[in-house]
Amino acid sequence: MNKLPPSFYLRDDVVAIAQELLGKVLVSNINNEITSGRIVETEAYAGELDKASHASKGRTKRTEVMFGIGGTVYIYLCYGIHQMFNIVTAVENIPHAILIRAIEPLEGKELILKRSGKEKWQKNITSGPGRVGKAFGFHTSQCGITLQSNEIFIASDDYKLKKTNIISSRRIGVEYAGEHAEWNYRFYIKGNRYVSR
Repeated sequence: MNKLPPSFYLRDDVVAIAQELLGKVLVSNINNEITSGRIVETEAYAGELDKASHASKGRTKRTEVMFGIGGTVYIYLCYGIHQMFNIVTAVENIPHAILIRAIEPLEGKELILKRSGKEKWQKNITSGPGRVGKAFGFHTSQCGITLQSNEIFIASDDYKLKKTNIISSRRIGVEYAGEHAEWNYRFYIKGNRYVSR
């Protein structure tokens, strides 16, 4: 299993990257506690012109990391509870980002169970970005970490995904974005039970 190189993230086609992230492995190593899982659902956000993107409000303290170099982590707090894990892409000053919406757990299932506050395994334990954040121990304090670090990274293994198994749809929860809410920028693996409903 090899970390994705910086060049993977530095391209300007956020939609292509969001699709190519499907099937890749997200790894979290916090205090030597490892959790990993296959990315099964993503959402692309296309910078300042995309009204569904935080970057559409311009450069702020919250969005500063989005204007940085691709291949870094953007984590924000949603509803004061959920730690939402995003990946910044493209070169500096082009604030593209991809939200990781669902993961199929691979390693650290007992830890995922503990972090999620569950007694029994449930198929939706990592379905939805809030659940991903909780299960993987993500926190806003990690915002800005490079994905070349050993704390958080994305890797490729031998998993093969056919393009015919990639489904696209409108993004979830961005109705406020007007016509941009209609963009088919959400991608997921067909038939995967961890995809959010």
